[in-house]
Amino acid sequence: MLAHCSARRAVNVLHRPCGNVQPRSFQRRTFVSIETFTNGFLDLATALPLPSSFPPYSTTIIICTVVSRLIWTVPFSIWAKQRQRRAEEEVLPIVNSLKPGVSKLVLTEMQKIGVRGTKEEIQAAHGKRVKQLLTTRQKQLFSEYRCSPGFTMAIPIITQVPLFMGFSIVLNRLSQAPTPFDSESFLTLSTLAHADPTATLPIALGLITLANVESSRWFMTDAQRERQEKVQKWKEDRVARGETVIEPQKIIKSALRLISVGRIVVATMVPGGVILYWVTSATFGLVQTWIMDYLELQRKRKLALAPALSKKIPTAKQ
Repeated sequence: MLAHCSARRAVNVLHRPCGNVQPRSFQRRTFVSIETFTNGFLDLATALPLPSSFPPYSTTIIICTVVSRLIWTVPFSIWAKQRQRRAEEEVLPIVNSLKPGVSKLVLTEMQKIGVRGTKEEIQAAHGKRVKQLLTTRQKQLFSEYRCSPGFTMAIPIITQVPLFMGFSIVLNRLSQAPTPFDSESFLTLSTLAHADPTATLPIALGLITLANVESSRWFMTDAQRERQEKVQKWKEDRVARGETVIEPQKIIKSALRLISVGRIVVATMVPGGVILYWVTSATFGLVQTWIMDYLELQRKRKLALAPALSKKIPTAKQ
């Protein structure tokens, strides 16, 4: 094992990316951080006590991906889930409880100012005013409970993009000749320094990304499915009346589906080390989504059963 590590260390030293000679001030501003990370990665791959049958660089890429996601992105994802929970279970019930009172208040105001028109026009004006008041109050509650949906949705992107881009840049830098990545193959990759000649990993990346997009439907409670069906029927009724209905969720999902296909194209052109990182990160993200959605589904089912169980308890005592 010692001889194996020593030989690997010697190869790392000989093949460390050097880059073009630049003025010292320019090197300090640009290449110092990248070279520090690339050299640190090679040293880590050498120092890890891996079995000789394990490909050192590929294994290190996978380990670094999993550890960095566990340390950096998972806590933020849990935080975002807690914010979403506050919005769904604390803010929205308050807004729903305000609907009857706001509806009566708006109707009284319209009667005072003498709003006239057809029945459909009065109903449309009434609904529009009620929606405006409830939306304003809902935004205030989101701010009070610190669970604004926009920021909640942005948290995963804000936290994952710097890590994703940074590690991709480091691995791309390590793939430039001369590099020890040339001496290692993994799965369908002939070397970690060249693109996948079979496009197997790029296709797997696209499918994993698409599964992550579509999996939101797999973990839904019966109440959520009923609510979704009612909303869909309401939208269809509006479309039938000739009204324009904008569906942001569908737009976002369609864009994510296109991104899934685009990732396949891009992945066929990047070095093997980079695509291995992308596939590992996407797989981790998919498993994380499944686990968190499953736990949330179980929690919601228990909450839904709690009132029924509380009613049965006095009966059992009697």
